[in-house]
Amino acid sequence: MTEPHGPGGTEQREGEVLQLDPSGSSASYDPAPARRARSGRTGRFWSPRRIPAALLALVLLGGSGLLLYDVAAVRAGRPAMRWRRVLVGELAERPLSSPWLLGLAALAVLIGLWLLVLAATPGLRALLPMRRDRPGVRAALDRSAAALVLRDRAVEVAGVQSVRVRMGRGRAAVRAVSHFRELDDVRADLDTVLRTGIRELGLARPPGLTVQVRRPAKKG
Repeated sequence: MTEPHGPGGTEQREGEVLQLDPSGSSASYDPAPARRARSGRTGRFWSPRRIPAALLALVLLGGSGLLLYDVAAVRAGRPAMRWRRVLVGELAERPLSSPWLLGLAALAVLIGLWLLVLAATPGLRALLPMRRDRPGVRAALDRSAAALVLRDRAVEVAGVQSVRVRMGRGRAAVRAVSHFRELDDVRADLDTVLRTGIRELGLARPPGLTVQVRRPAKKG
């Protein structure tokens, strides 16, 4: 179950250390390893994948039902269906190195690998799991919503003209355009504001941060 969780309702924990790289006109940091280890117990949300499961069930049901009907018809003394006679004849006449057989085998392998990947991976990459402050309650924040929160925080910094935030599962990339003030000062303020914003999102695994600040492009 996904529950909305505003940044103002999260619990701020003390003792967090963030690593900063102040070189150049950009900066990046990663949450402390201790924080990552402590928050790693909250797993990702698993996608139910109803559409692939329904399609696979329909294909298997239709194929098995058609084959069972044909076998029962043959047992009752009727001739086998034309598609089964043609299929048996083709398999008996064509060699195993036939391009058609190799192509069908490769297609079956790819479909099987796709189904295995769907079964072994959680999916729902757009959801960022949040800390479990209460037992039995799980919540997640959509990546676009997290990016919007960080963008709103960034545009409040003096000197910032526009901001673009790309929120990934492990890192938030922020690109800002500043039309006045020194770039280093704007970047330092963005570091502080965005670090606080990420901490207040209440994510189980706070993403790293990369900040780039530049001047607007000259017209003409």
